[in-house]
Amino acid sequence: MAMNKNTVLAWATFIMIIVGIALILMGAFKYDEVAGWGFASVGIGFLANAWVFNALKGRV
Repeated sequence: MAMNKNTVLAWATFIMIIVGIALILMGAFKYDEVAGWGFASVGIGFLANAWVFNALKGRV
């Protein structure tokens, strides 16, 4: 199985979505103080980067 640039971007997008959701869930359920807001905002950033990676598929 050859991994071309679109396959690499697809896997990167998938991994970033998983990490982003995990960070948001950690911020929501594990940390009740200010650190929860930080985890959630970093998770949203991961989802934004995953969106950009998904938009780049086929164009790079």
